[in-house]
Amino acid sequence: MKKENPKQELEDRIQSIFDENDGNYGYRRVKLELKNQGKIVNHKAVQRIMGKLGLRGNKFSRKSRKYSSYKGNVGKVAKNRIHRRFQTSVCHQKLTTDITEFKCLNGEKLYLSPIMDLYNGEILSYGLGTSPTLDLAIKPLKEAIEVVRNSQFRTTIHSDQGWQYQHKKWVKTLKENKVFQSMSRKGNCLDYSPMENFFGLLKQEMYYGEAKCTVEELSERINRYIDYYNNKRIKQKLAGMSPVQYRIHTSQLVA
Repeated sequence: MKKENPKQELEDRIQSIFDENDGNYGYRRVKLELKNQGKIVNHKAVQRIMGKLGLRGNKFSRKSRKYSSYKGNVGKVAKNRIHRRFQTSVCHQKLTTDITEFKCLNGEKLYLSPIMDLYNGEILSYGLGTSPTLDLAIKPLKEAIEVVRNSQFRTTIHSDQGWQYQHKKWVKTLKENKVFQSMSRKGNCLDYSPMENFFGLLKQEMYYGEAKCTVEELSERINRYIDYYNNKRIKQKLAGMSPVQYRIHTSQLVA
């Protein structure tokens, strides 16, 4: 008589967590999700089981290539108010933004312009378009301003020196809404690393290794991913919660 596997339930849970997150979770994040489900398991045991089941992420072999919108000084270059002080204990106090490029079928390109809250890494708003226009940056800015309008402290938004962020319309929108502007030094990616990290994560988990598709199909995939990233994808530094879960949890603690 064949002996039953006493760890079958745990193996099934780990397999399920891995599959539900499209193979994006390594053993540390699987361990956190098990904890969220009320199952405390040593990280070495999770690592061992994932190795036994062949659950290894294969999407982290390529690096993100940055799209550059720098065209020299075309407007006002703001001072760097953030100075790599990305962490904050206040929701909506520090935001960051950037633009990245994707290649699609038939030589077409798609551009993503998100605005992130550095408090919890949540994407507050974003724009998608087939060219890196001023409106691609301005539209999500206005949407984010509505979200942070009643912030406890005055909001600062940090960017690189891309021409969109030097444009008088961008600067005017910030001034009219009493939002501080901050810019990184030219050519220093460490000055805006949180957004670069998000772009790298997004591309590694849903773009690299996949067949090229149409602009419409990729737009839908990005929409789904950002919803997943905000609401479900857990982070170690957020105590095993997703960005939205963390914001709701911390707001209840101070209420």
